[in-house]
Amino acid sequence: MPRPTGRVLTLLELLQSGGTRTVAELAGRLGVEGRTVRRYVDQLIDLGVPVESVRGRYGGYRLAPGYRLPPLMLSDDEALAVLLGLVAGRRAGLTTTERTASETASAKIRRVLPKHIARRLDTLLEALAFTDQPGEFDTPDAGVLLTVSDAVRHHRPVSIRYTDRDGRRSERTLHAYGIVAHAGRWYVTGKDAQIGEDRTFRLDRIADARTLPGSFEAPAGPDPAHRLLSAFATAEYRHEVTLRIHGTVEQIRAHLPAGVANLEEYAPVAGEHQAERWLRVELRAERLDWLPPVLASLDRPFVIERPDELRDLVIALADRLASCARQA
Repeated sequence: MPRPTGRVLTLLELLQSGGTRTVAELAGRLGVEGRTVRRYVDQLIDLGVPVESVRGRYGGYRLAPGYRLPPLMLSDDEALAVLLGLVAGRRAGLTTTERTASETASAKIRRVLPKHIARRLDTLLEALAFTDQPGEFDTPDAGVLLTVSDAVRHHRPVSIRYTDRDGRRSERTLHAYGIVAHAGRWYVTGKDAQIGEDRTFRLDRIADARTLPGSFEAPAGPDPAHRLLSAFATAEYRHEVTLRIHGTVEQIRAHLPAGVANLEEYAPVAGEHQAERWLRVELRAERLDWLPPVLASLDRPFVIERPDELRDLVIALADRLASCARQA
């Protein structure tokens, strides 16, 4: 049978998981009576842990919001989830400017874990392999990330100092709609108040962010992730490509995702099956040499509307494939 001190620590762990816990629930989890639960709560309060009593039909006990508990107590599953999350975030480039933050956080968690749990987690991490190599990305400042996210939540304008890809610096007032993590980078979508148009900014290129007085109404329409992908698909590049492809949205998106191309309905043919139909595909690209292999891998009928240069590249690829296939 657990000792009273062990039950008090278990009570602390239960409260730390969040929400309000009824006396009956806590008594059942601890295997004691309600009055014993109240005694354990008093012991926690004596130790300086701010346990609040909630009255009413669904009342009970909870921890005061914002209280940081030393020590942090994690179950086996929770410790595994946190450490794997840190590893995955590090590999995906979704970290802050402090590149060592995830390593030090991992070390702190592992230092307080029981030895048998730490050994099992070490075994997993040693056995774990990834099919891709970790990317090297410029990461945003943590203060900028938190300031912008607060502006998003409260619909407050934010002043940013931004450096674009050509090295030009500017100060802008942004009505931020949302923050999006994409392909190992952080982005913020919103309206540039000076020009009155929607823009997408990389957070790692924002040197400073400062919340301004006032508020704005978030627009209806696509969510921030869709706005970001649409901005990528319509960005200014050297070539504008328009195709017609016969197939389903899923078949086309498997090779031309939303961040690369826009899809729209093409004039349907009477009696045509609705799942597979002609769709117009529009995209922009700095180079065209990667498109012919993509179109070949689609294995769907397609028509090139523009540019003629792409048509020539597809014919050249077809000739090379046919020539290779004829060789003994």
